[in-house]
Amino acid sequence: MSLSYRAQVFALLDASPLTSETVTTDVRHLLLHGAEALAFDTMCSWIYEDALPINRSYHARLVDMAEQLGTPQSVRRLEELLTD
Repeated sequence: MSLSYRAQVFALLDASPLTSETVTTDVRHLLLHGAEALAFDTMCSWIYEDALPINRSYHARLVDMAEQLGTPQSVRRLEELLTD
């Protein structure tokens, strides 16, 4: 994976509604070890599991990243969490 994917997932993590330090640490660890797709999927899974609200703009960014990483299943049900 390219460094730009890593940077994009870091940016999405920084903008995410995740508040668990354990989860964000795990996602950062995966990113630092070159597992961008797994880090992204982990982040999306926790957003869904914790039912954290997201706006349409952030959702669109997640969908775009899922397409780039080839992991469309990562964002499959996140539209249920849209707030606007």
